[in-house]
Amino acid sequence: MKTPNPVDLLFADMDKLSPGDDSLSLYVLRSLPQHHFEVVVDAGCGAGRQTIVLANELGTPIQAVDSYQPFLNRLKRRAKENGLDHLVRMHCMDMKDIPSVFPTIDLLWAEGAAYNIGFANALTTWAKAIKPDGFAVVSELCWLREQIPDAVRKFFRSGYPDMQSVPQNIAVAEEAGYKIFNTYTLPKEAWMKDYYDVLEPRAKSLVNHSDVAVRDFAIETLEEIETFNVSEDSYGYVFYLLQRST
Repeated sequence: MKTPNPVDLLFADMDKLSPGDDSLSLYVLRSLPQHHFEVVVDAGCGAGRQTIVLANELGTPIQAVDSYQPFLNRLKRRAKENGLDHLVRMHCMDMKDIPSVFPTIDLLWAEGAAYNIGFANALTTWAKAIKPDGFAVVSELCWLREQIPDAVRKFFRSGYPDMQSVPQNIAVAEEAGYKIFNTYTLPKEAWMKDYYDVLEPRAKSLVNHSDVAVRDFAIETLEEIETFNVSEDSYGYVFYLLQRST
């Protein structure tokens, strides 16, 4: 009997695999000082919610990179359904290998994915491939204020111990060779709508699953949602709009 994949069970058919919002992705994209990019890479694209936004708005090929083929398969279907399959090109590969495959990038987009290889490491790695004056738009989980509830701090001590504040991340970006163009914080509703409001009942239905990995993943997900509910706006996703220094 095949062992169930916890990710596939919990995130089945979901467009959003992390907090996000099409209208905010579009707003951030339109806030860039230019609107034509020849080489666009969506790093850690997942099922491609934002990939569809990019392709639809820019009308140029989007190189969608993710290391999990089932997500790319879903993106392929969604691109076809939206009449964008001629613009979305899927690559099953590690984000750290992007510079060797795409050595000259005009716009690198990464929503909620950079942490997989470390925010600082991701920016440094990708800087090798982004053209001088090219752009990187990267969203990252950050501390938003100094006063953090004990339960929240405890959760992230194991969940994401490397999480930094916005000023710290700006310093990291500058050290990696970027100029800060702007920042935007993801609104609270972008966490709930079509994400936590879908995940919570699914996770509750899986806490008694026969497979221990599925149970653990469901319990961890519920802990994450509860942490968000008591967070008092102490953390969130922040978009960093970065321009590669010349």
